[in-house]
Amino acid sequence: MTDYPKPPFAPQPQPVPGDQGRMVPYPDCGETSYKGSGRLTGKIALITGADSGIGRAVAIAFAREGADVAVSYLDEHEDAKETARWVEEAGRKCLLLPGDLAQKENCLAIVKATVEEFGRIDVLVNNAAFQMTHKTLEEISDEEWLKTLDINVTAMFRICKAALPHMKSGGSIINTSSVNSDMPNATLVAYATTKGAIANFTAGLAQMLAERGIRVISVAPGPIWTPLIVSTMPEEQVTHFGEQTPLGRPGQPVEVAPIYVLLASDEASYISGSRYGVTGGKPIL
Repeated sequence: MTDYPKPPFAPQPQPVPGDQGRMVPYPDCGETSYKGSGRLTGKIALITGADSGIGRAVAIAFAREGADVAVSYLDEHEDAKETARWVEEAGRKCLLLPGDLAQKENCLAIVKATVEEFGRIDVLVNNAAFQMTHKTLEEISDEEWLKTLDINVTAMFRICKAALPHMKSGGSIINTSSVNSDMPNATLVAYATTKGAIANFTAGLAQMLAERGIRVISVAPGPIWTPLIVSTMPEEQVTHFGEQTPLGRPGQPVEVAPIYVLLASDEASYISGSRYGVTGGKPIL
């Protein structure tokens, strides 16, 4: 709880979607620290937004727990190759799937490619996200609003719908929501709106899929140190990022990964429809 870096951080603006390799301090995705214990042995996982940040941490953890992993990402090829390296060093297969999930054809393509490579999907993690910071509603263009909805919500719907025919009883869908789902940051109004939608979609879908034996859960991270932060927030917010939490710092991606492991495992057989916060002490409703 006390070993990880605390703000203030150096200003480090980056273009969207950000490059993890340029971040200072470098995010801990569990590359040298996460130790697996076979909790996901033999499972096949498709994870979106898994080139860096939370997605990379989940991919590494899943691999070290025994799962093969398909990694969906936009176009951050170097970050994605680094994720694949760690997955393969764990002795598991990694399939890299670049493409913009705002486009329907790419949502369908990543599911098709995963099934062609591995034969099925046991765990689906919808983690890809887009956000931008704005002080006024007038600053948000229609195009940006729709892009945020398309990547954060519509892609999740399309990928779930495409994946379900390839998921059996015992499978799980884990969607990344946010602490913004019930405590929206006014400067992230479009992003926060989608995160509330993800929480509600998850709760409804869990009820819909219960009779098929497929669990659906959402994780609500608080401030986590990822490329999304340095590429979409003003320098002042980046410098003091995470300072407002009771723990006084942002979380590292590796600190979020264990809840995904639990929820993807057979140990979570009675957990569905819920939202789990990883917020550094900040409560969610």
